[in-house]
Amino acid sequence: MNRRTAVLTLLALPLGARSRATAAQQEWTPLFNGKDLSGWETYLGKPHASVGVPGLARNAAGAYVQPVGLNQDPRHVFSVVQTDGAPAIRISGEIYGGLITRAEYENYHLRFEFKWGEKRWPPREQAVRDSGCCYHSIGPHDESYGFWMKSFEFQIQEGDCGDFYGLANVIADAEAVLSNPTDPKSDPVYTKGATPIVGVTKRIVKSRVNERPRGEWNVLDLYCVGQTSAHVVNGLTNMVLTGHRYRIEEHDVPLTRGRIQFQSEGAEVFYRRIAVRPLTAIPSELL
Repeated sequence: MNRRTAVLTLLALPLGARSRATAAQQEWTPLFNGKDLSGWETYLGKPHASVGVPGLARNAAGAYVQPVGLNQDPRHVFSVVQTDGAPAIRISGEIYGGLITRAEYENYHLRFEFKWGEKRWPPREQAVRDSGCCYHSIGPHDESYGFWMKSFEFQIQEGDCGDFYGLANVIADAEAVLSNPTDPKSDPVYTKGATPIVGVTKRIVKSRVNERPRGEWNVLDLYCVGQTSAHVVNGLTNMVLTGHRYRIEEHDVPLTRGRIQFQSEGAEVFYRRIAVRPLTAIPSELL
């Protein structure tokens, strides 16, 4: 069996069986083929009123009343381009939504590169550039704010790369201290060795800034095993999250697998060299 056949065989196995398939366990599998968006689908929510989408219903005030929807992209928000001599996925950011893998993943190491473009769009035309990699994504495409699936977000935002955001009330725990010790509602800041803060559903601030200047490529690594994940920005661990879960009625349900989403959120951004490999344990030096 050659390497390519081994990789394809590994991908064809159920997720639970992959850990037993050792022949190609450390092989990287590209999620972007450099040519098109095969293996991905798109979802776009209700556009800003400034965006022209022929045929999409508006109300009397001019606001859109329906989303663009699944695999409909009349404004070419998602495209494949050549930049810096290599293919990349361009997300224009003009309409909020996501580029989503068709497959689900569990127990994996995801690596990709991103850099910011120049274009920004209403309502964030004056705000810091924003996107995100959302993992363990499940449920309807519009469950979070009408644009994204329920998921854990590895924040990609100017000055904030590596933060955690919970979309649609997912829950995580982390070693952290409150940014304002006198305000229990202030954002926790990841602090290795601190007493864990349990039950965070919104934001946890990264431990340090390690993003490169706008226009330069950044390498982001996401490690996920069981209910634990690590956010790594340009080789430095920014955060470790544990206890990934969500609540149904009064019961916590572990959330350890799902699809991967890259957000369109008002800013032009480029992604390339997206690849994933199976993982049985997060390297101890990251934890």
